[in-house]
Amino acid sequence: MTADLVYLVAGASLLLAIVLPELLSRWAVSAPMVLVGVGMLIGLTPLPDDLPLDPQQNRAAIEHVTELVVIVALMGVGLALDRPLSPRDPASWRRWSSTWRLLAIGMPITIAAVALLGWTAGLAPAAAVLLGACLAPTDPVLASDVQVAGPQTGDLEVDEADELRFTLTSEAGLNDGLAFPFVYVAILLATEGAVSQWALTWVGYYLIGKIVIGVVAGIVVGRALAYLAFRSSNRSLRVAERGESLLALAALIASYGVGEVLGGYGFLAVFTCAMTFRSAERSHDYHAAMHEVAERLERLLTLFVLLVLGIALTRGLLDALDWRGVAIGLALILVVRPLAGILALAPWSRSSDDAGGLTRPQQWAAAFFGVRGVGSLYYLAYAAGQAPELGGDWLWSTVSFTVVASVLVHGVLSTPVMMRLEPSRT
Repeated sequence: MTADLVYLVAGASLLLAIVLPELLSRWAVSAPMVLVGVGMLIGLTPLPDDLPLDPQQNRAAIEHVTELVVIVALMGVGLALDRPLSPRDPASWRRWSSTWRLLAIGMPITIAAVALLGWTAGLAPAAAVLLGACLAPTDPVLASDVQVAGPQTGDLEVDEADELRFTLTSEAGLNDGLAFPFVYVAILLATEGAVSQWALTWVGYYLIGKIVIGVVAGIVVGRALAYLAFRSSNRSLRVAERGESLLALAALIASYGVGEVLGGYGFLAVFTCAMTFRSAERSHDYHAAMHEVAERLERLLTLFVLLVLGIALTRGLLDALDWRGVAIGLALILVVRPLAGILALAPWSRSSDDAGGLTRPQQWAAAFFGVRGVGSLYYLAYAAGQAPELGGDWLWSTVSFTVVASVLVHGVLSTPVMMRLEPSRT
């Protein structure tokens, strides 16, 4: 019965993934909002009692499913970005200035603020840090309404025309991997004890080493696949000429696998691989075809996860939620992230006439639309696997509530705000 229900949920997700985007395109309602609501309604029906919904008992399944959703989204995000980033060109780095400020200033402030709120609410230091690390990164999965639409091809001088969407997209692509070192702070606090015993290891390996390994792995895999697809001397291997877009799946799986096997952050490897591949033959239509495959797979997997999440919400997932969890989740969405974002973007900002510059309304929008989603669930499941004491019911309830609250708040506001701030309107 349970297996049959899984097929039913998967089929419903596929159907909704096909019809919802067009049906909801003119309304301030997002597909994630609808899926969570439908799931909650399904959860109120007399379903079998043995459904695999308990996060404690099904932690490994949650970890692997959410992991897959995130890496598929990261591949799509990396392929969608038109603005180049050359390691040897300082000018290209300046054009990403808003992204760097959100990552280097906004994200640590958010982690620290949420961790402080969690510690004040009575959490142990390790659990408080984990809560901050789980909820700090914006999500590439649920943020499609505020991200760039896809790669623009056919023009040798492609670049992003919408600075706001570019900032939100590039931030979501990078901060999932960059939040991992702080997840390891929580794990090390829970398993290794005093900070003095592992501080140097954390800085040298978890903060620097694993980031470098992930980035290098992504660049190497991306360049190898780009050479294969576009420039191989063997015509049968030049898959770009045939338009074989399933290479996107091979790229995301290979880059993630290489990054993880070498000991780096696989999320960074996937995003870097996609960016590197995108830099080859930038105007080629093949990038759009690959992006479409990643986007469709991401949409299907996301809606499936959200439907299951909605079912779990009304089947006991929020039983441990109390006023502290509600207060922390709402404070993050309405206060902490907006203030951290504006603190990162407002000082030292570039002129809005320059690439990488945002107007003041765009700065506030970029600060506010820090969508939380599937990545938060993955980090919690991963940490609970490394240190079981970090997988308490209260954390699951609080993180799940925050994800749903973000889906609702950002889903309602994304369409009207983004339409008002479109470059063509300003």
